[in-house]
Amino acid sequence: MSTSGFETTVSTVDYHTAGEPFRIVTDGLPEIPGETVPERREYAMSDAEIDHYRRLLVQEPRGHADMYGGFLVPPDDPDADLGVLFWHKDGYSTACGHGTIALGVWAVEHRVVLADPDGETDVVIDVPSGRVRATVTCREGAVVGATFVNVPSWVVARKLPVETPFGTVEADVSYGGAIYASVPASAFGLEVTPEHYGQLIAAGRAVKWALNDSPAAQHPDDPRLSGIYGTILYDDLGRTPDGPHQRNVTVFADGEVDRSPCGSGTSARLPLLVEDGLLGEDETLTHDSIVGTRFTARVRESVDVAGRSAVVPEVTGRASMTGEHRFVLRHDDEVGTGFTLR
Repeated sequence: MSTSGFETTVSTVDYHTAGEPFRIVTDGLPEIPGETVPERREYAMSDAEIDHYRRLLVQEPRGHADMYGGFLVPPDDPDADLGVLFWHKDGYSTACGHGTIALGVWAVEHRVVLADPDGETDVVIDVPSGRVRATVTCREGAVVGATFVNVPSWVVARKLPVETPFGTVEADVSYGGAIYASVPASAFGLEVTPEHYGQLIAAGRAVKWALNDSPAAQHPDDPRLSGIYGTILYDDLGRTPDGPHQRNVTVFADGEVDRSPCGSGTSARLPLLVEDGLLGEDETLTHDSIVGTRFTARVRESVDVAGRSAVVPEVTGRASMTGEHRFVLRHDDEVGTGFTLR
């Protein structure tokens, strides 16, 4: 859609999941070529015109350094309801659990998928890492929660020594739709609290870039999924009657901070906890964020993926709409698509 006097106009519906924003582009985006969602992601990553829209929506003054969102695209086949390309300030991610939850709630609330007003409705979504599902629960026609079923997740490596400017720490690496490094915040003398926010970002960035080109960061089947997407810094809070209780902050991309407990990061934590004997069958991980919001997660089933022992994660949270927007870029806007300040 274009309007006289404007270079670009684009419409979005914005949600947050457990405090983390998700900007859904509903109108104004050109068609993104490709036969599959991964192919469309590759095109978007290399095409200046498509990336113009990402930068417009994620950068200031229309966004901010921790904004997150997605482009709606066709699914890979008719068995899915929709496809999505996830994006952030530094590019395009392979997976996003909080975004999947937000998309499921958006699809039900905006009648993209017709829902049971007093029950559960599945919204099937193709993302770059595979096919995922948001099961949205309604009561008396209102959404009360959603559960994200992810692609299989597995342990990649344990106790890798990582040299950082803050000392040498040990990291566990696992896959949850993206590859994550997990390190206790205490290894840096920190806790996952807002008071340590800047130091947590610095620690997370240091671990990510130290490991990003290592063998542990290489996806065994699809090089498009390689690289350390983020660092999960966590506090062990003991146990609830249902299972382990942890708090985390996920520092992803290049210093971006997930305000939620991170859906794909939570997925990546599950196989590590299972391997450590901390998460048993029918137990639930209570996973808190740096802002005090919460996901719960459990292992839906154990599976074999090309000879690797894996689990299928199920992550439950809530998403709420925050606004509807029509963004414009005038021809004479002195900052163009904007800028990023940290």
